[in-house]
Amino acid sequence: MTLLYDGSFETFLTLVHKVYYDKLNPDAILKKAPDSLLFDALHEVRYDETKSLAVFEALQKRFAKEHFERILHIFMCDGVDFEMDLLCYIITGFKSQRELENITLPYVFRLHALQKELFHISHKMSGFLRFEELEEGTLYAKLETKYSVLYFLGIHFSKRLNNQNYIIHDIQRSLAFVHTQEFKGVQKVAEFEAPKLSDAEQKFSKLWKTFFESVAIKSRENKKLQKRTVPLLYRTYMTEFMNE
Repeated sequence: MTLLYDGSFETFLTLVHKVYYDKLNPDAILKKAPDSLLFDALHEVRYDETKSLAVFEALQKRFAKEHFERILHIFMCDGVDFEMDLLCYIITGFKSQRELENITLPYVFRLHALQKELFHISHKMSGFLRFEELEEGTLYAKLETKYSVLYFLGIHFSKRLNNQNYIIHDIQRSLAFVHTQEFKGVQKVAEFEAPKLSDAEQKFSKLWKTFFESVAIKSRENKKLQKRTVPLLYRTYMTEFMNE
């Protein structure tokens, strides 16, 4: 049996409820219906608020904090298929919390590794993110990442730019972390127009590019080392690599 759901965390919890109580034994979990499905039954799971909330409350109550948070973190790894592993992890956790640290279990090992990769990308991005000043003084940064690390970055910079209004925009997911005196959190971006930079920002960007180029020693240029130090994944919106 193959289960189909809409990719949301809430619907996935509904799916967990159905698997657990209806004794389903899925072979795969998909976010999109395949063009063809041979020799297998496709069962679509739709969001059910009551079932979803029941599972969420059970997770909070019965799972250790680190295990509960791992479940939330894994759902941020939206660039890979993790659903079958996460389903096994949750069902195992309801039986024995101790087993969730048993990395000899393949699905536990994979989820631990996935969480570490998520943290690694978030840490890297916190150093490579580039803010620009907009006309009204708000700081604005764009990013594109393998996993959804927007929330981590928003909280990270809220401790460092506490008195500053800023927006971190996840282009590919149409989400933004907005930090103002009145609001702090993630919002959906319905429409997007490229914001206008302040005059000071335009001058500073040119100066920064000039500085970056001037300190480079052409005879010692090592593109391979540079790509290892600053992978292409992080360069898309870095000022010093723009128009490269």
